[in-house]
Amino acid sequence: MSSRLEFKRVSRLAGLVMALWSATAEARSVVDFSSPYSPGTIVISQSARTLYLIIDSRSALAYPVAVAKHGKEWSGSARVDGKYVAPAWSPPESVKRDHPELPDLIPGGSPHNPMGPRAITLDRDEVAIHGTTAKMRASVGTAASYGCIRMYNEDVIDLFDRVSVGTAVVMTR
Repeated sequence: MSSRLEFKRVSRLAGLVMALWSATAEARSVVDFSSPYSPGTIVISQSARTLYLIIDSRSALAYPVAVAKHGKEWSGSARVDGKYVAPAWSPPESVKRDHPELPDLIPGGSPHNPMGPRAITLDRDEVAIHGTTAKMRASVGTAASYGCIRMYNEDVIDLFDRVSVGTAVVMTR
């Protein structure tokens, strides 16, 4: 009887894991995307709230993202200038001004660290493509950040493994 109960628990857990995997595996997908950009370029559409990793002149890998809120938007070109695993986070002055209760440093790996498990920094002031906290996960698909691009944690890990320092990044409206 006890092994039957254990089997049911393991089966239920396996079903839950598969459901979660399926949900996260669908967050990114290959899409038709005509583009003049070179393969490997990151194109971020603020209006579509989507980050595209260019595969070729007709397709891209698409990831849903949170983009900058009104007044914090940026556009133009950038390059990846760093890649960090479990990055610590120090709130920039603009964030600290709006949220003085924040500590000066949130260690990497903390459940309160808004960078999540990976950060891909850009050669623009205080801008990164990064993961999120469990609390902020629902912001993906909205305009919510101070300029950064926020991704689901599983997606930023996937993107992190696909790009390198020097990768071109283009932000479009």
